[in-house]
Amino acid sequence: MFESKSGVFFIAGLFFFVFAFLSNALVPILMYQHLPEQTALEVVNANARYQFEDLAQRYPEQFKQHIGTPPEDLQEADKWYDEQCAEMLKLGRDIYVGEGCWHCHSQFVRPVSNEEERWGPVSRSEEYQNELQRPVLFGTRRVGPDLCREGGRRSNDWHAVHFFKPESLSQGSPMPEYPWFFDGTPDKPNARGLAIMTYIQWLGSWQQSYPYYEAYVPSALQAPVAADETDAAE
Repeated sequence: MFESKSGVFFIAGLFFFVFAFLSNALVPILMYQHLPEQTALEVVNANARYQFEDLAQRYPEQFKQHIGTPPEDLQEADKWYDEQCAEMLKLGRDIYVGEGCWHCHSQFVRPVSNEEERWGPVSRSEEYQNELQRPVLFGTRRVGPDLCREGGRRSNDWHAVHFFKPESLSQGSPMPEYPWFFDGTPDKPNARGLAIMTYIQWLGSWQQSYPYYEAYVPSALQAPVAADETDAAE
């Protein structure tokens, strides 16, 4: 058996299977086993909090109805916002998965094809070491853009309208409408709407370059100069 071509290929196949298993499964586990898995509360950062409090400012009635009212004491209010934000992050993550958003939107920036020029820095292992990334939504296709760095790119109002009627902002968008995230109109998000927006605005909020926009290349054309500026120059 071992002297025939089929035997050699069989042994080689087993070897490469074991090698692939060790290099792609066991080695990463050993490399990052020292990193503790963070809870949703632990990953609430200043950027995510800003967006969460922005929801309270934009939709005060809906926020009060579905999330509550913060305590008057500033320290207690600070703790309350963090706790409520963490709960909405977990709910938003569940909704994101349940609605199948991950079918069309990946959450992993690959180190190929200059992806960092479009989506931001290549994804790192430590970004996924928390309960909101279990399982990791790597994705297999991009009918829509990668959302790994989506947080802070657009306002909560934009996301509300986009979830309510995507084509009103992105002509020809294949994204379905999600009217059940709202109580009739996009300016009245319910608990599901508030949660999914909280989760979307959290994605990439840990980046130093937050919010990350695509690399901007200035136009070679000079910006027009106002007439009064031209007269002054002369």
